[in-house]
Amino acid sequence: MLAPGAHDSTMIQHHPLDGTPVSRQYRYRAFISYSHADERWAAWLHRALETYRVPRRLVGQSTPAGPVPERLAPVFRDREELSSATSLGGALTEALASSACLVVICSPNAARSRWTNEEVLTFKRLGGAGRIFCLIVDGEPGASLHPEGADRECFPPALLYKVDEQGRLTEHLSEPIAADARKGKDGRRNASLKLIAGMLGVGFDALRQREQQRQHRRMLVLASAALAGMAITTALAATAWLARIEAEEQRRQAEVKAEVARQTTQFMVDLFKVSDPGEALGNTITAREILDKGASRIEDELAAQPEIQATLMDTMGTVYTGLGLYPPALRLVREALERRSELFGDGHLEVARSRVHLGRVLTLDASYDEAEAQLRQALATARATAGDDSADVADAATALADVLTRRGETGAARPLIVEALAIRRALHDGAAPDVAESLEDLGLSYYEQGDYDQAVPYLREALAMRREVDGGPPLAETLNNLAWAVLDQGRLEEAEALLKEALVIKRQVFQGPHSELAAGLNNIGYVLELNGDLVEAEQTYRNALAMYGKVFGPEHPEIAAVLSNIAFVLYARGQTQEAIAELRESLAMRRKLLGPQHPAIAATVTSLGFWLMLQGEYAEAGQLLDEGLAIRRAVLGDEHPETAGTMTVRADLMVLTGQFREGLETARQAERILSRSLPANHWRIAAAKNVEGAALAGIGQYAQAEPLLLTSLEGLAQAPIPQLADEGRKRVAQLYTAWGKPEKAQAYSMLP
Repeated sequence: MLAPGAHDSTMIQHHPLDGTPVSRQYRYRAFISYSHADERWAAWLHRALETYRVPRRLVGQSTPAGPVPERLAPVFRDREELSSATSLGGALTEALASSACLVVICSPNAARSRWTNEEVLTFKRLGGAGRIFCLIVDGEPGASLHPEGADRECFPPALLYKVDEQGRLTEHLSEPIAADARKGKDGRRNASLKLIAGMLGVGFDALRQREQQRQHRRMLVLASAALAGMAITTALAATAWLARIEAEEQRRQAEVKAEVARQTTQFMVDLFKVSDPGEALGNTITAREILDKGASRIEDELAAQPEIQATLMDTMGTVYTGLGLYPPALRLVREALERRSELFGDGHLEVARSRVHLGRVLTLDASYDEAEAQLRQALATARATAGDDSADVADAATALADVLTRRGETGAARPLIVEALAIRRALHDGAAPDVAESLEDLGLSYYEQGDYDQAVPYLREALAMRREVDGGPPLAETLNNLAWAVLDQGRLEEAEALLKEALVIKRQVFQGPHSELAAGLNNIGYVLELNGDLVEAEQTYRNALAMYGKVFGPEHPEIAAVLSNIAFVLYARGQTQEAIAELRESLAMRRKLLGPQHPAIAATVTSLGFWLMLQGEYAEAGQLLDEGLAIRRAVLGDEHPETAGTMTVRADLMVLTGQFREGLETARQAERILSRSLPANHWRIAAAKNVEGAALAGIGQYAQAEPLLLTSLEGLAQAPIPQLADEGRKRVAQLYTAWGKPEKAQAYSMLP
């Protein structure tokens, strides 16, 4: 008997913090961490970073930090000291996760600040240890290593010491990258240039020389103007008058942009202010309340400033998405798109970016039709405005490929993934988060098509790159995806280790009900199930189901997947009717949400058909199996292992209903397909051989049937459903009984 390969261990393909399915396009260039007592320094640094204009010759160059941007804005600056909170909370953790760098203003105040230390520690746990930069403004670095100088220490403990793989501080000293703004050291200007050079991944001398050249050019312009004035005073006056007009217009535009950036940053920072300095800001409930109040303020207070309003709506929508709060995220991102469309017109690149953000939230909310429409329009606009080789095209193509994959259109998604990977490799010199994302997407694409030999190398390359450049949730996601791929290759121990590592990372990052935590619980439930701990597996699945319900509401594809998993556990525990009822509920939800031709529908009807077949309900089982086989052939192709899985179950039903020769041919076909992509000892191949042997026994070819039935037993013993091994032994006993060998039949009948 074949157990269908339809068990749902949720493959986390696209659940990012910023509403971007797998992309790590950071929202902030940097997060400034500081003690409230050093706010004057923080304000100066914030202004210095956001107003710095990168030398034109450096813009676009590939560096270890990625392509050099034109500017370093936006930079996140939190102005509050969380004096009585118990943790940073989801919003600040999200801001840290969305920042390319962490800049720490170091002083004795910072060294004593619990929250500065906590922000550094969280950033390291998110995988950013190599992207932390320090600005020393007072005190002495490392003074606490000597008891007499402890009160002069300027580095928080999380900066002084390294963290281990579990995110705990060790006794091993770190070597922070620091610029020194103290008197007699670098000074403010050089210190800021050193920080900027580190953040951009370029040499300090390149920026310093460029700054000197700017000063020389200014002096040369003044000198030239003076000489020219002696010769042609009238012409100079006219030229100066025109120049003043142009300069005034440029100044006005710059002021408008600066005001947009200032008000946007100020508004986001003010969300975390309260009237009572002792009020706790870090717990999840308070953070949610503050976000809700902030969202309402955007509409009330910024109606006369639509550009700022749209930017803040988009930003707030992204924060809500990172917290797993999709309804408010959808409302805000949708309104941001409407305002930008009114301001700039549908053909503007900013509008395309808003469409990508909206498409990603719609995808997470399972609104696939609208998501696809928005993303196709965004992709067309990005191609027209930014060019075919731009990062915006890669982002839109990636998001669109995600929707198509979730709808089961893997063949249509793959060219988009390949295009995005090619663009991102060209934009980056070596490892980068978005290159890792595209590698992972391509591996998953091959996985969905059953090509595990292609899938696993891409996923392993993506994981290695994630470990190098990108920790936190993206790393956990890649660990999960590789786990499912190696699991289908029969590598249970490796898969279990990967899944457990992923859940540890998620628990360090996410707080409260979140889809990522629910997915992690689902995955651990599957590990427990594989290890035979069915009671604990069921409880873990139900915990995941409850959390998904809080995030998504009563119906969602992820909820249907967990219902299916619960059904499998109930079936393994012998609660057959309860299992069938749960699987019917999962199937009804999937039919409603995914449409008639989705691979998940095929998986569910195959499982349900198999169970009904064992109950003797052959007519309904046959209808379901025919439906599943038709979907898999149409969507996955005739040679896919999942198609072969349904074929094996259909062949089994043929044998049970006396259609031995038809069953024999179908089982042989299935075995041939499975043998091309799975290890020789895989339980699915064993199941196909078992059905083939039963068909041969049915037509009286006992000698040919015997080796197939016997060799299948070892593989069936490794199947995720224990009943398969029992059914396999029964068939051997039935063979020997029909063959006239009662002693052997008795031996297999008595085996446990």
